Amino acid sequence: MLKLSTPENENLDSLRQVEFEPENTGQNSDESEPKSNDTLNEMKESSPKIFQQPESIATNRSKRHSKTCLCNIAHALEKINYPDSDIYRRKYEDKYHFASQFTADIIAMNSADFIITSTYQEIAGSNNNVGQYESHTAFTLPGLYRVVHGIDVLDPKFNIVSPGADMSIYFPYSDKERRLTALHGSIEELLYDPQQSDEHVGMLSDPSKPIIFSMARLDRVKNLTGLVECYGKSSRLRELFRGIRAQMNRARNGKLYRYIADTKGAFVQPAFYEAFGLTVVEAMTCGLPTFATCHGGPAEIIEHDISGFHVDPYHPDEVAARMLDFFERCQKDPSYWDKISNGGLKRIYEKFTWKRYSERLLTLAGVYGFWKHVSKLERRETRRYLVMFYILEYHSLVKSIPKAVEH
Repeated sequence: MLKLSTPENENLDSLRQVEFEPENTGQNSDESEPKSNDTLNEMKESSPKIFQQPESIATNRSKRHSKTCLCNIAHALEKINYPDSDIYRRKYEDKYHFASQFTADIIAMNSADFIITSTYQEIAGSNNNVGQYESHTAFTLPGLYRVVHGIDVLDPKFNIVSPGADMSIYFPYSDKERRLTALHGSIEELLYDPQQSDEHVGMLSDPSKPIIFSMARLDRVKNLTGLVECYGKSSRLRELFRGIRAQMNRARNGKLYRYIADTKGAFVQPAFYEAFGLTVVEAMTCGLPTFATCHGGPAEIIEHDISGFHVDPYHPDEVAARMLDFFERCQKDPSYWDKISNGGLKRIYEKFTWKRYSERLLTLAGVYGFWKHVSKLERRETRRYLVMFYILEYHSLVKSIPKAVEH
């Protein structure tokens, strides 16, 4: 049964207490207390909108065995990226609308029959980090409500299916037949042209030296400034640097990775936390040796010192030392660069391709659809509670978000 109540002796404004508990799997359930006609009508109108039944497999929903199975696939849950975003929600509300985000997340998690994540750390975290879903187990939004049991990370509905890179764009640098040289001129201009522009700043003075490359949005969590600081403090690493201000052409991204590989360079992903790390997969798919944060998904993508390297962004001196050791070993033994490059490619083909992803996802949809069919699990109490939660909380919260305006 799911419950909504008001705690006694609450100091953080007036809060509702939200609790999601296991319920009976039988079809019979206790009748709910009588409700007013207005409330019943509103719940009847809202219910189909929240729990619409899809007719075919599309993105995050799938149907099999004459029973619809609702799947939740979240790209990234922002809660752990901003540790105080719940208790100090008012500080962030105007910009990020976290209250609406977290409420929608809780509703989606508990509505789903099964949940797909990219890595285990997204579910339950690690010894040093809280998992994305784990962070929704219990939290407080002052003035709104308190979640005391939001999601059970040990629930068998959690599954791990890791995505991959688009193999038509991201493929090994050694695949000469598929490589087009038409854009090499523009890439060389991007990297070596001393003329500054809106697209790039700085310059590389010596094309013969390997390039340390990173690609991410300018966000505090991505820690690009930390990489620059790490590089700047190391006199032995401080050979080249160029910042690419904007790079939105996905086809050229693949060519950039391969061009960096031609220089026997490396890719660095220095984020404080990365839910999965698609750029890590893209770089490895192109055969580029990769250094990536040990906090989050990359810790599961990379096998340290076999298919790449883990680095701790909170210890920049160690990051610099690890990169320096790699390049010095490559100078002494050029085959070492090839060893890490091939190790990364082997790891990608074994675990991180869209073919494997689609096969696993369709299998899970069939398994959960069949399970739902034979168990006849309706989860009526959960659905009723979520409709009520939607009406009482989310419906009013989402109205505060301004509508997007096309420019």
